[in-house]
Amino acid sequence: MGLWSFVKDAGKKLTGSAEAAEAPSKDALLAEIEALGLQAQGLDVSVDGDKVNVTGTAVSQEAKEKVILAVGNVKGVATVEDKVAGPDPVFHTVKKGDTLSAIAKKTLGKASRYPEIFEANKPMLTHPDKIYPGQVLRIPQDTEA
Repeated sequence: MGLWSFVKDAGKKLTGSAEAAEAPSKDALLAEIEALGLQAQGLDVSVDGDKVNVTGTAVSQEAKEKVILAVGNVKGVATVEDKVAGPDPVFHTVKKGDTLSAIAKKTLGKASRYPEIFEANKPMLTHPDKIYPGQVLRIPQDTEA
């Protein structure tokens, strides 16, 4: 449980927001979660300005983390408050010049472990080279070194 910061002006633009910096509606976020095919059963999403609240009981830690990322990496969202039981996720905010290999070396100890980060962020990531500054990625904690 925690409060996660995102870059409000970076991320995916969802339909239904009149301005780029305007927070998306609850319906738009739920549609995004569904479009990504994420397991959101037992979770509730609410919007309070540029803050999104995620509450309830997740089917798994992975499902919880992916829902947080799916709603947080949307243009107009500045923070996501995680009110779901379970360990705190480990996230990394992409900086200019970052690659998945560099992030893997920094967070997992070996650049060759970048496929683990890519897999941990599917379906939000569609290609290992398609990351952008401000994007927040999930760093898997349940894999072997």
